Amino acid sequence: MSRSVRVVWDDGLVSYDFGPGHPLAPVRVELTMALARDLGVLGKTEQAGCVPATDDELALVHERTYLEAVRQVSATGRPDLSIGLGTADNPAYAGVHEAAALVAGATLAAARAVWTGEAEHALNVAGGLHHAMPGAASGFCVYNDPAVAIAWLLSQGARRVAYVDVDVHHGDGVQAMFLDDPRVLTVSLHESPRTLFPGTGFPHETGAEGTSVNVALPAGCGDAGWLRAFHAVVPPLLREFQPDVLVTQQGCDSHALDPLANLLLSVDGQRRAYEALHALAHETAHGRWVATGGGGYEVVRVVPRAWTHLIAEAAGVPLDPETATPGSWHELVRLRTGEVPPLSMTDGRTAEFHDFTGGYDPADAVDRAIIATRKAVFPYHGLDPQP
Repeated sequence: MSRSVRVVWDDGLVSYDFGPGHPLAPVRVELTMALARDLGVLGKTEQAGCVPATDDELALVHERTYLEAVRQVSATGRPDLSIGLGTADNPAYAGVHEAAALVAGATLAAARAVWTGEAEHALNVAGGLHHAMPGAASGFCVYNDPAVAIAWLLSQGARRVAYVDVDVHHGDGVQAMFLDDPRVLTVSLHESPRTLFPGTGFPHETGAEGTSVNVALPAGCGDAGWLRAFHAVVPPLLREFQPDVLVTQQGCDSHALDPLANLLLSVDGQRRAYEALHALAHETAHGRWVATGGGGYEVVRVVPRAWTHLIAEAAGVPLDPETATPGSWHELVRLRTGEVPPLSMTDGRTAEFHDFTGGYDPADAVDRAIIATRKAVFPYHGLDPQP
């Protein structure tokens, strides 16, 4: 389906590094790009570099006083707890502004390529820093690159932008920045805020016109429940909203092996989500799709495989799940992490699900989450909340 796909990359993107032992290890994107290259996936795409986002671009969603404060931390390496830098989640370090601005610049480059027609789809696997707020760092995120890209698209004349966030954590920063902007539909599927950071993302958080959509899934939800929820909520809303561009955050920390959360998806289930989003980009957004990475803290067995599948799907050359991971990549994994690499691109799951239109079970926690979301937002969009 894809006419052209651009992968934005610069080796400087690994400088977004909070130090040894921090969960957001930049080796995860290094191993992703290496696996995609060694499997021949990158050869099916265009690659392009990027430059840091300017202050004017960052100020589309961030306060200028915040930008100045981040620059001060960046110059000195000294914490500034008033803006959330210097915590365990967001350590202060010299160069943090430059590193974070480059991540935002990479997502902007992806958005620019899609909006100008240089590429139909574009990806920045180092992006997806969705927790950053207008005036504070939060949850490993300093600048909110998806929000910067969305605001830039609106500034260029996009009438409607849809943002779908499949990270296990609520996309709170993006929601906050566009909560009452009817031009932006934000949809987040995440583990319930009752059991996971950041403690937001309840179905009742709808914004003024129902364009803030939250699917809060119970801990322990696996492929079948997650995919059932996705298909019960996301396609009907995108079909009704008809965005000019689809922006997605593809955090893969919903995987069962992720150390920071409690959902139980497989790489195979995540791959099914990529297929669905790709199809929806073509069906509802004229094929314009900007995809970013996001969370994902199992840096060897999950992140590289998940996002290599994402790139392959966007490129229109999806990988056979049984594909073996290459020996060259195994050597790199051992060299960079000392860990044993996975041998294939599958977890051996079928990732099947029953569609919600077949009926609602009030005793099922996933179905209760689905119906809570549909009741909260579907009427705003002229949709029936019942299956």
